[in-house]
Amino acid sequence: MSLQPAIQKTPQAPESRSGLPPWTPGDLPAPPRPRGLEWIGVVGPGIIVLGVSIGSGEFLLGPAVFVRHGLSVLWVTSVAVILQTIFNTELMRYTLATGEPVFTGFMRTRPSSTGWACIYAGLYFLQVGWPAWAGTAAGAVFFLFAGRLAGSADGSDAASVYWIGVGMFLVCVCVLLVGRRIERTLEVLNWILVLTVLTSFFVLAILFVAPATWLAGVAGLAGWDPASGGFAFFPRGADFFLLAALVAYSGAGGCLNITLSNWARDKGYGMAARAGYIPSAIGGHKVKLEHTGFIVTPSAQSAEHWKGWRRIVAADQWGVFFPGAILGMILPALLYVTFLPQGAVLSGLSVSAALAESARAKAGAAAAFVIALVGAWILFKTQLDNLEAMVRSITDMLWTGSRRVRAWRGGDVRAVYYTVLAVVVMWGVIALRLAQPFVLLQLGANVAGVILIVAPLHLLYVNTRLLPREVRPPMWRRAALVTMAAFYGFFVALSVSSLY
Repeated sequence: MSLQPAIQKTPQAPESRSGLPPWTPGDLPAPPRPRGLEWIGVVGPGIIVLGVSIGSGEFLLGPAVFVRHGLSVLWVTSVAVILQTIFNTELMRYTLATGEPVFTGFMRTRPSSTGWACIYAGLYFLQVGWPAWAGTAAGAVFFLFAGRLAGSADGSDAASVYWIGVGMFLVCVCVLLVGRRIERTLEVLNWILVLTVLTSFFVLAILFVAPATWLAGVAGLAGWDPASGGFAFFPRGADFFLLAALVAYSGAGGCLNITLSNWARDKGYGMAARAGYIPSAIGGHKVKLEHTGFIVTPSAQSAEHWKGWRRIVAADQWGVFFPGAILGMILPALLYVTFLPQGAVLSGLSVSAALAESARAKAGAAAAFVIALVGAWILFKTQLDNLEAMVRSITDMLWTGSRRVRAWRGGDVRAVYYTVLAVVVMWGVIALRLAQPFVLLQLGANVAGVILIVAPLHLLYVNTRLLPREVRPPMWRRAALVTMAAFYGFFVALSVSSLY
């Protein structure tokens, strides 16, 4: 019989079972209490993800669907944006409570942090690792300078569009080099993007869109077709591969939604005020970026602060992202169906300038120039956001998961960020030659649909198993995440079945 006292094992914290360090308990910082125009400085992640959404689903995939199948298909946008807004607020629930991006939360689940990091990095690459937005923006720039659509028989236009796309891709890199905080740079640029784009499209729609088309657009948000006097959720002969791509990119889509929490971390929301951020190479300075997060200590004060932070998240998502995503989808849709004939198929190098070309014949050269200029700006800005989002997410996963990475170059996260950026850019220059940009866009969007099946369920597990009970989501939000996974699962199944 042993006389040695029994060794008491300390229970392992649930958040550290995959190999990552446990959270450090702490008090939740007090939220800002903005009034009036002060709200513009407090919200921010929502305007970035809104800028991402306007450039793909709203300006390219949506119009391609509506011109072919009619405005009644707008109902998928309504459902998708509602579900994505709830999903976004749940993503930020995790960041408010821990100060970590949700990708880190996913890495905290079994079987291993490295395994989940590889899975999500791979999915991110498959979704946006193709610089389709630079390629489609190049088509609009070509139209601005050549005065015609790209697509010459001898192939010279393809070469010109390629090099314009490469140039725009490199301009994205230059933008990410300057400033103090990269997240803040994106925030400012997206405020400019959203305000100029929505204002321009609204003015054009007021001038050229008929009242009957406005009515059809509003009714289409509920799936109603005024022409037939009934609901038309799935038009005959629908291209389900294209429709599933639209569903995924109504709103932001896939990994781009999840990166919202990375931007919220850098914005300093909730416990992220203690975490640090990724600074720019030029104008920024070395900042300590924590590789593991904190956890809110339950108290009466923390509960009060939590309500204040949730109010800011609600304003960021329901006050900025949600209405902006709806307007960003419906306004281009109204213009496309006004200027392009019903049933037209949008594809090829000139897809981004098709609206401008059609508008020139009906509304004049000035309207065509404005539309092409706005289109080029939208798509360039979306490429910038997508590039930054992927580089940021991979950097954060490397930073969290590897001690060697954190020790490299004296622990300066900028070295990791810009190394990842260089690798992604080199790949992008090659990828621009692999296929038509619009084809790459549809492929990436369908990958986003798969991600939006997996991620809501993974988030549900993280928020209900790892977070303290006091900050876990209510039952209706849990049900919404399951509904979201089922909704996207339905359209992914339709897309796959349409290929056979």
